[in-house]
Amino acid sequence: MSAASSGDRSPEEQRNLEHVLGLFHNVLQPLDASQVDRYISPDYIQHSPMAAPGRESLKAFLTFIRGQNPDSSQHLLRSFVDGNHVILHYHVKRHPDDRGFIVIDIFRLQGGMIVEHWDSVQDVPEKSPNPISMF
Repeated sequence: MSAASSGDRSPEEQRNLEHVLGLFHNVLQPLDASQVDRYISPDYIQHSPMAAPGRESLKAFLTFIRGQNPDSSQHLLRSFVDGNHVILHYHVKRHPDDRGFIVIDIFRLQGGMIVEHWDSVQDVPEKSPNPISMF
């Protein structure tokens, strides 16, 4: 997987990474359903158990989450690109005092649009036997 400098990426990988980072900054951080069509293909395949299949369901999910958590924040920790797959690792907090959870999103792109998504979500524990940070 290439995550180093942009010189190590192909032009297609750079475009794919920029597209997914655009999604993160314009859709996921502000939970803005109105921007989904700019990034997500109409035939979008959703693998997340937290949202129903399809682009319209994603819009409804974002609107619901924004209504439930208007003070939420999403802080990007890492991004990786490998061909037509982009991976984001970020910390979500539902409100400022929330420990939150860690999300790893995997996106597959085709023709410059996101066509498929997988995710893994893990709560940030209050106490852990592992002293190494999740961040």
